[in-house]
Amino acid sequence: MDEVLQGFDVTVNEDAAAIASRFLAARRTANGLSDYPGTLPDTLAAAYAVQDRAIDEWPHPIIGWKVGRIMPPQSDRFQADRLAGPIFLSRNDGDDMPIFAKGFAAGEAEFLLRIGAAPAAGKKTFTLEEAADLIDAVHVGLEIASSPLGAINAIGPMAVISDFGNNNGLVIGSAIPNWRDSGFEEWEVRTLIDGEEVGTGKAAAFPDGAIGSARFLFELMAERGIALTPGQWISSGAVTGVHDARPDQTVEGRFNGYSVECRLVEARPE
Repeated sequence: MDEVLQGFDVTVNEDAAAIASRFLAARRTANGLSDYPGTLPDTLAAAYAVQDRAIDEWPHPIIGWKVGRIMPPQSDRFQADRLAGPIFLSRNDGDDMPIFAKGFAAGEAEFLLRIGAAPAAGKKTFTLEEAADLIDAVHVGLEIASSPLGAINAIGPMAVISDFGNNNGLVIGSAIPNWRDSGFEEWEVRTLIDGEEVGTGKAAAFPDGAIGSARFLFELMAERGIALTPGQWISSGAVTGVHDARPDQTVEGRFNGYSVECRLVEARPE
């Protein structure tokens, strides 16, 4: 982790600020971006510098953090197998979740881990057991992955990190009783779009499972100097993969007898 995260104390330069402002302008107006709005960062530190600037300028409170995978060959290049982005409290109408119709959108079935205790100040490494001890609940849920940049995933992790981790919302489903002993990471999870199954998988397929995602986030935030607070959520990663979606479609996640769903709608200008 230390090798991967060297340089997080870099000063946000004018290019990072300009990139962040262009992403935010597209989000505010619900417009699309045809290409990455600037010079693509070539390090994790530079990409997170864009994200940090965008967080500073976005008016909504952070309710949690999404964790996503970085797959080979990029994971080998950047010596990291995960990335993170903020999840903001934003308006939505009932079960409808907004997406950027002129950009990228997907629905992802995920386990949502609620932070029960803040990590100790100054602590930068965690065991899986220490990470689990900071979690007080696990729910089933959906991450709404969406960005004004249509090619965000094709461009790669530097683009994803730059634009809030490619997140535009969270649907929180039922709590899993006795989650520590439930074996939830071995559950077969299914994602359906308009009633058609589009993917299956298990959280156990992640490196160190869903709790490994929490450990990653605790260590990353410690390196970035960002405080985590009780009640914030960790969306631990797309269990069944990333499944493109569009407005007016219904996304459903099924988790060992639990179900959560939402309808996607076109985002409106802020």
